[in-house]
Amino acid sequence: AVQLMESGGGSVQAGGSLRLSCEVSGNPYSDNCLGWFRQAPGKAREKVAFLDTGDKHTVYDDSVKGRFTIFQGDSRNTIHLQMNSLQPEETAMYYCVAATYSRCYIIDEAAFPYWGQGTQVTVSS
Repeated sequence: AVQLMESGGGSVQAGGSLRLSCEVSGNPYSDNCLGWFRQAPGKAREKVAFLDTGDKHTVYDDSVKGRFTIFQGDSRNTIHLQMNSLQPEETAMYYCVAATYSRCYIIDEAAFPYWGQGTQVTVSS
């Protein structure tokens, strides 16, 4: 079974940086769409960043472009999210997601059957 394990959340002051990591186990495919959603208390879940492990293209929400970078780790089943210039409104639970044997053509919650447990990111002002 495919499982996702996130790490790297924590607390940081506004303007600071954090790096999240996600390891996907049990996935035999090389072409996948891996990425991150986030959900703040009382708000809808929103897209953050995604990586197509087939052609390596990336997709970012406009709100994080230029500040966040998603990239593949040493293993094709590991991704990282480098988050710079974090703001208090980005305090949320961050979820790693995976769509195996798939491509990042459609970025929608329903397109991702596999979700991690989430890692908390807290940004203080």
